[in-house]
Amino acid sequence: MSTSQKKAAIMTNDFILLKAVPATREALRPFGDLIQADGADSFLINNGTTERMNALAKAETGEGDAIISIFRGQPFEPPVSIFMMERHPLGSQAFFPLQNAPWLAVVAADEDGVPGPPQAFLLNGNQGIQYNRNVWHHPLISMERVSDFLVVDRQGEGNNLEECDYARAYQVTL
Repeated sequence: MSTSQKKAAIMTNDFILLKAVPATREALRPFGDLIQADGADSFLINNGTTERMNALAKAETGEGDAIISIFRGQPFEPPVSIFMMERHPLGSQAFFPLQNAPWLAVVAADEDGVPGPPQAFLLNGNQGIQYNRNVWHHPLISMERVSDFLVVDRQGEGNNLEECDYARAYQVTL
């Protein structure tokens, strides 16, 4: 955890405060890919009528199939309490908002099979994230309103979900 991340996690009597920071490609790299058009490799296709922002993330599916779903997230009211994390050992999972509304991504490094201290990132309505295989993350956290997300993940044989509760809750502030 960097010095700025340590400063963001301030201990209190009831929970641990966690400051959400803006999402950047560099900050999210250990956990997955930031999906956004700005700064992406792009080129024109369809006789110059369409700009393709190419290969923003690569889905990992192992022996399963890559599927596309829409998740409808109910809004959380700040401050958001983080009691648990989940991960997908058999494939990656990508979320991209379909509305222009902010949302939170909360991730953690693995520490001997359990999630370490979380980090919170505030994403704008034009940014998505692909969590790498086996990355601890909190389930979808919509902000402000009910929001739909295009989700690309794995479907197939095997258990692709692990969940773990924190001994003490974290509370995300914006």
